[in-house]
Amino acid sequence: MTTTGIAAGARRAATGTRVSGTGRWSVLVLLCLSLLLITVDATVLHIAVPALTAALDPSSVELLWIIDVYSLVVAPLLLTFGTLGDRYGRKRLVLAGYLVFGAASACAAFAPTAPALIAARMLLGLGGAMIMPATLSIIRQVFTDRRERAIALGVWSAVAAAGAAAGPMIGGLLVEHFWWGAVFLINVPILLGLLPAAARILPESRTRSGQPWDALSALLSVLGILALALGLKETGAGHPWGAAAFLCGAGLLAWFVRRQRRLAVPLLDLALFRRRSFSIGVAAVLLTVFSLVGLQLMLAQYLQLVLGDSPVAAAVRMLPLMAAAVAGGLAGAHLLRLFGLRATMGGGLALTALSLAPTLTWGTEEHPVALAVCFVGIGFGLQAALLAASDTIMSAVPEEHAGGAAATEETAYELGAGLGVAVLGTVTTAVYAPALPPVAGVPAGMMTQARQSLAAAADVAHQVGGAAGAALLQQARAAFVSGLHATIVVSVLLLGATAAAVALLVPRGSDDRTGPD
Repeated sequence: MTTTGIAAGARRAATGTRVSGTGRWSVLVLLCLSLLLITVDATVLHIAVPALTAALDPSSVELLWIIDVYSLVVAPLLLTFGTLGDRYGRKRLVLAGYLVFGAASACAAFAPTAPALIAARMLLGLGGAMIMPATLSIIRQVFTDRRERAIALGVWSAVAAAGAAAGPMIGGLLVEHFWWGAVFLINVPILLGLLPAAARILPESRTRSGQPWDALSALLSVLGILALALGLKETGAGHPWGAAAFLCGAGLLAWFVRRQRRLAVPLLDLALFRRRSFSIGVAAVLLTVFSLVGLQLMLAQYLQLVLGDSPVAAAVRMLPLMAAAVAGGLAGAHLLRLFGLRATMGGGLALTALSLAPTLTWGTEEHPVALAVCFVGIGFGLQAALLAASDTIMSAVPEEHAGGAAATEETAYELGAGLGVAVLGTVTTAVYAPALPPVAGVPAGMMTQARQSLAAAADVAHQVGGAAGAALLQQARAAFVSGLHATIVVSVLLLGATAAAVALLVPRGSDDRTGPD
């Protein structure tokens, strides 16, 4: 790609026309780099949990918030920023999002306490919510041919998978050679490079500033999704006010839906959900990500704290997951043309569930080959299914509503990620704590601390030392495996149910993958 070609693409984009020729692939590269940065940040802390725990000494609740608050902030804001981008320009939001994300990364890197890190992660979520809808809606804008768009979405999906899967490896390398804050600080120089490139080549979208943008609807969606997510999270943690928050969120979202039906220009076109394939695609994204993201966090801890891997060794063990996910994203467009939506999405979900099932028989012993095989099946199946879901979601809307559709998909993704970490993490803890019996030689107060998490138990075992410390660590590892098995059962059941729903509910007409829109 020559500089002249890029500049020409930028000039065409500025006039509101489509990006043609090779310029659209340059746009795709930049969007994928932006997406990579955000998806890496979503999982980069998974391997860094032990080092972060040792440095900041967060409670078990604070640790879940550190991991989870990013997705819980992103999810309710995606619809707001997606529709704002449709009306006032997606490029502006991307550039502003870069600035917010970079500032938040610097704050997170040097956070002195757990609450400070939680606040910085919230700001990261704000920046991510400004950028993420544009990565899909601009693809919908510049790739007008459905076959080309399927390829572009396959690349997008592969990059998303690579970022999420590479996050633990990047985190492991940075933690081992620097300190835990480096997992955030690395974002700053990358963003400094992306900002001028984005300002130059990202296309301007046709703005619809003459149409009203309903601020009350945006507020209802933000508060409703946030209250719903918090309610589920806190109910799972056993807090009595969680149910009240959940009901409040459901009420606010019901008000939001009622308001959209009455508005001449709604914030979200609810008619999209009358298309069964669109609704199934959104549900598949939500439940699939819910099942897998929380499980990935548990598996990262399993590798380090149960099997005793170093951060880098644990990240290397997860390489098959990353490679298979990239392959699934790239192959998904071809599979979609060959087999159709139902077979690709349902088959991918079923493959993921089947690949998880063997882990139910594992304990604290090593299974290196079987683990690699399972990771391959999980990664490939997951990304093939998500690519199929993304294609049907984005193909269901005209270009001027692409931001709203992209925001809906990304909301499902981030809400699934946030709830997956919260709910599945809570399931693991709920099984782990009672499964850890008293250990001779360990005081009752220290046992209470050890029951908060496996990382806390490892810290207590180190303090106690000797035979009692070794016995505590052995019992804690076995208890954690019991909790992990419970999490896997929940994930397998959800994935299997979603695969069955896809097979039964997605209409045959949605299997036609040929031709442009």
